[in-house]
Amino acid sequence: MFPVAIAVILPCYNEEAAIAQVVREFRAALPQATVYVYDNNSTDQTAARALAAGALVRREPLQGKGNVVRRMFADIDADVYVLCDGDVTYDVASAPAMIARLLAEQLDMVVACRVDTQAAAYRAGHRFGNALFTGFVARLFGNRFTDILSGYRVFSRRYVKSFPALAKGFEIETELTVHALELRMPIAEMSTPYGARPAGSQSKLSTFRDGYKIMLMIFKLFKNERPLQCFGLIGALLALASLLTALPVVETYLATGLVPRLPTALLASSIMLLAFLSLTCGLILDTVTHGRREIKRLAYLTVPACAYMPSDLSSSSLASSSAEAVDAFAEDA
Repeated sequence: MFPVAIAVILPCYNEEAAIAQVVREFRAALPQATVYVYDNNSTDQTAARALAAGALVRREPLQGKGNVVRRMFADIDADVYVLCDGDVTYDVASAPAMIARLLAEQLDMVVACRVDTQAAAYRAGHRFGNALFTGFVARLFGNRFTDILSGYRVFSRRYVKSFPALAKGFEIETELTVHALELRMPIAEMSTPYGARPAGSQSKLSTFRDGYKIMLMIFKLFKNERPLQCFGLIGALLALASLLTALPVVETYLATGLVPRLPTALLASSIMLLAFLSLTCGLILDTVTHGRREIKRLAYLTVPACAYMPSDLSSSSLASSSAEAVDAFAEDA
């Protein structure tokens, strides 16, 4: 038992085949926690089955997982938040170890790094996309995660109440990750089993449509959080284009002393001006971003950290218990 207020938050859309089992498993694994199910315009019996299983059911009319997470973070007050999908794919039994690590090390987020033990659990397209996006985020914002798209996470109150939640759909996991990286929060990953959906349950994630949205979110975050690098890169490309355009003009001038291609020369000059303008925008926006980051950091510090420190738990014991859970799940599968 943890002497802190724990909220299990489950965003759901048409998960009648699985939600009752997820709610029951969380109530058994975390008996002191309050389980919330936020129904996102489901057309089946998701809300009724969640309510029958013992969850507090609320509704969010704006479609999209990001909209639901924003509503949950705003409405619910707790010391620790457990965010999970309602499709039975994540290992509920790992939640106590994730919470214990969050509290023992005074972390702000613990991410469940998925270890799939069934071929149907993790589609090849999703696996490739996750590796691709994780690599992009690592290169742009820092290499501290190996599974940025995991939907199973444990948060501190300090994280939740300082998170702006601007994403609308499945790109919310990317925003959650980058927010922690930008504020350099104390974070960790724990390996947890990842299984297949039950019969009658279908994934709402589209490999290409949602993959495009996630890629677009990464670019937006790069532009907003790293403006100097973003606009500096654009400026460098424009400068290169300008030099390549001007090269024949310069060669002709050196050979004849004339500039017969005046339109080309004007075009090259204009592109170079755009390059310097892009760099200037990056410098200005970098100063603005620095101020925004300071404000977000101050907002983060206004929320007190959880004072509970379980002295009988260490990082090595938590890691070994997590590994044992994965091995046990693999043997059962």
